[in-house]
Parts: sequence; structure tokens; C-alpha cells
Amino acid sequence: MRRSLPTNALRNVATLAIVVALTTGCAQTKEWIDGIRSPGSSESVILGAPDAEQYVTEMHRLASGDPATQAEIYADAESTAKLTPSPSTKLRLALVHATPGHSGTDPQAAQTAFRELLTQTEMMTPAETALASIHLDVVEQQIMFGAENRRLRSINSRTATSEEEATAQRIAKVESENWQLRRSLEEAEQKLDAITSIERSIREQSNGETQQ
Repeated sequence: MRRSLPTNALRNVATLAIVVALTTGCAQTKEWIDGIRSPGSSESVILGAPDAEQYVTEMHRLASGDPATQAEIYADAESTAKLTPSPSTKLRLALVHATPGHSGTDPQAAQTAFRELLTQTEMMTPAETALASIHLDVVEQQIMFGAENRRLRSINSRTATSEEEATAQRIAKVESENWQLRRSLEEAEQKLDAITSIERSIREQSNGETQQ
């Protein structure tokens, strides 16, 4: 019999995969920032654009903060992007959406925002472009892992349902066979009783004739 995949195991696999993706993204982010800060690197000046470290620090606060802190950061990023829309405020909100572990996590929204931002890199600093590019890869992996996790859950659910249906069918078949056996036994007992009755009647008649 095919065994269904444990739901917890599926969840653990998906979580581990996402953690690996995020770890890779953070390492890449640090490399980009170090490269941007290295001597001789040219950083375009965009008025009002936050420093790359400011984005990363906020993502760290968001990932490690308590629910109240997370809600405050998300609300501020969302309202700022709506009230003063710019590549920087949109990138900040996209990074908030891309950070897992809070109520505002939304990989699909982050993916859409990152793709849009990468069409207007002339309005962004190299660091912002790097952040958008790296975390676009991360959220796309999150989305892929999420889809795979849902697929495995669906297979697991269908397998469990199929096994339950097969078990129910086997039980129904056994019950039907038992009913048929009981019916056959009752019919056999009735025939045996009839034969016994006939034999008794014949013996009684024979004894009566002998006595006469």
C-alpha cells in the first residue's frame, strides 16, 4: 500500500528550502554592499535614496522583531509608499513583503514590485538595484518552493483519499460477501430442516406400517 507523505515532513522540507534561499540571498546582499562600498566603486547619487545598510537593517529588525514591531514597520512602509511613491519607498515596501515571518509577508506582491523596479533602474542607486535583483531571485524561489509544497500536499491528500476510498470499497465487498454467506447458510439450513422433516415423516410412516 502506498504510504501518504507526512504533512509535517512536507512543511519542514519547504521551510528548510526557504531558509536556504534566504541565507543565500543575505550572503549575496552583503557581497553586493561590500562591492559597492569598495574603493573605486561608483555610487550614483539619488537624492533622498536611503543607504543600502538602512534597507538591510530594517529587514533584520522586521525578521527578528516582535509582532508589534513588525506591524509598525509594515504599516509605515505601506503608508510611505502610498503617500510618497518613489523607487526608494516602493523598494522598501517590496523588501518588507519579501521578508518572511510576519503578517505582511507577500512574495507575490514583492515579486511584482521588484520586477517593476528593475525596469526603472536609472532612478535607483546601484545598491538599490542590487537589492531588488537579489531579492527578486529569493522571492521567486519562495514562490517556487511554496507551489511545490502545495503540490506535495495535494498529492498527499489525494493519496490519503484514494486509500480511504479503497479501504471503504474493500470493507463493503467483505460485508457483501458475508451477507451472501449468511444467506447461503440460512438457505442450506432450511433445506436440511426440510430433508430432516421428510426423513422423520418417512420413518414415522414406516413404523406405523410395521406395527400394523
